[in-house]
Amino acid sequence: MRDPYEVLGVARTATADELKSAYRKLARAHHPDVNPNNPRAEEKFKEATAAYDLLSDEAKRKRFDRGEINANGQERTRPRGRHTAGAGTGGASGGGRAWNFDSMFGEDDLFSDIFARASKGPGGRQNTAPRKGPDANYRLHVTFEEAALGTSRTVSLTNGKRLTVKVPPGTDDESTLRLKGQGGPGTGGGPDGDALVEIKVKPHPILRREGTSVVADIPITLQEAVLGAKIEVPTVAGKVRVTVPKGANGGTVLRLPGKGIPAPDGTAGDQLVRLRLVLEDPTDGKLESFVKKWKPTGPNPRAKLGLE
Repeated sequence: MRDPYEVLGVARTATADELKSAYRKLARAHHPDVNPNNPRAEEKFKEATAAYDLLSDEAKRKRFDRGEINANGQERTRPRGRHTAGAGTGGASGGGRAWNFDSMFGEDDLFSDIFARASKGPGGRQNTAPRKGPDANYRLHVTFEEAALGTSRTVSLTNGKRLTVKVPPGTDDESTLRLKGQGGPGTGGGPDGDALVEIKVKPHPILRREGTSVVADIPITLQEAVLGAKIEVPTVAGKVRVTVPKGANGGTVLRLPGKGIPAPDGTAGDQLVRLRLVLEDPTDGKLESFVKKWKPTGPNPRAKLGLE
């Protein structure tokens, strides 16, 4: 085996925590369960395990640093008159102590149970009580319309599987879908963990959700407000044309029944179109001249608020 420090990619002055962190990174990347049918990855995993087995044992590490044993944990020289029975154990052959990866990486780590099985050595004790495997976490991004109407997406899992995930209609942002038995493997005959898929909904530039209703703020011109018009507005199912009634005002709400978010009972909310009065060009000379000549007969719109 190569120099164990080189295998783990750490300096010879590396601390125990630095060794652990380096090994964890390599084990995650090259474990056979994560890289099925990949002999190169399996070889790298075995090499990293052997390197960590040697360097994490303080006595072995000191002997290696002094040149008394090689990278495989075998004696380089046998001093005369010194008993060396049992020297060389715990090298690449995996005859060292059994590592408790659950305590090393935490019970919630996706790979903790995989590591625990892989690292069991001769004579090592391992809990054989049935235990559910750890859950695996994923994130899936969908559009506002896909979350509203529902969609299907293919997700690549860490176990190599590709599954079709059905996002139900009316899914909220940051909702979590649970895929039973698609997480880390169970131990001692326990069930496999689950895959937890968090749904992230991309904001829409115009539409927003309020319960089962969809709200859209749509600008209209002064002419459209006074004379009425047919305008185009977006919905979760595509664009539609709606009628702006003659004499509409800023804040007028148009209701589109059934164009909102589908509910579990099969019904759907409404879409609310809120009109915003917008002057196309407030500096237009003709508009300015018209307003100067126009004498409103109605009360100040702020009068109802008790304002001048």
